[in-house]
Amino acid sequence: MENSKQPGYNFSSVDLLIYIWKKRVILIGVGLIAGILSIIISLLITPMFQSTVIMFPVSNASISRDLLSQNYSGSQNVHGFGEEEQAEQLLQILNSEPIRSRIIQKYNLMEHYEIQPDEKYPLTRLYDEYKSNINFRLTEFMSVEISVMDKDPEYAANMANDISNLVDTAYNSMMKERAVEAFLLVEREYLEAARNLETLRDSMNQLSEQVSEHMRTTGGPSNNLVRAISENGALYISMMNSVRYETALVTDLSLKYKEARLEAEQNLPHKFVVEQAWPSEKKAYPKKSLIVIVSTFSSLLFALIVLIVIDNVRSRVAIQKEQ
Repeated sequence: MENSKQPGYNFSSVDLLIYIWKKRVILIGVGLIAGILSIIISLLITPMFQSTVIMFPVSNASISRDLLSQNYSGSQNVHGFGEEEQAEQLLQILNSEPIRSRIIQKYNLMEHYEIQPDEKYPLTRLYDEYKSNINFRLTEFMSVEISVMDKDPEYAANMANDISNLVDTAYNSMMKERAVEAFLLVEREYLEAARNLETLRDSMNQLSEQVSEHMRTTGGPSNNLVRAISENGALYISMMNSVRYETALVTDLSLKYKEARLEAEQNLPHKFVVEQAWPSEKKAYPKKSLIVIVSTFSSLLFALIVLIVIDNVRSRVAIQKEQ
């Protein structure tokens, strides 16, 4: 009994082909059933249509400096394309809560995705559906792609275009709050410097008038000039230096004031759209042929493994009985 022949399942390529041929009837039956079932299932799946928007980020160059400053020599300008950093920032904006909330509200996605408000965790399911159907990715060309899947091709295209349009709204909303605060700060400093300069100029004019009046009401002009200079020269020179300093300060603050005002008031776009979304004429999901092929192949492979296991178990049981 000890020399009884063990099961000979070496399963070289030839052995496997022979085994498959012996089990061909069963495998063909499994394949047919799996193919038919996969076709039926693919017909029951709701078809989804895909629409995409392709856009590039703009550079992060300062708009005010690029347009106003004569000495600004930045490597980027407001008309240039952004780099990887700006593209990643654009992705963060696209994934932000303000854009998501606006889209959910505008298209009533709770009802559109057939989610009941009184069911368990409705918002969690809503956000999962949103993330599943709306995707953003960075392409190999450093552009950003907005991809929207929906059972309605019009919905898919409209949502993709609206998300693209909301980028500027979200971007400007975040930047404007800080820009307005900076503008108010610069405005206060500029107006204060301008008032100081005006006060100094008025003081200088008054001093000049006093010197002139003193020269007219006293003796010879030479003596009066020497006396006027000796009495008021130091003060006059100090005031002139102050006027020069304040003039330079006001000039500098004037440019900063214009830059800050432009930054606070600007609503320029933050992306270049190179391809808008259009309603798709052909569904993107499900791919019936792919479903049938994958399902049938998986079923055949599983059936083959099950048959091999069953035959091995039977052989070992038979050997144990003989022993």
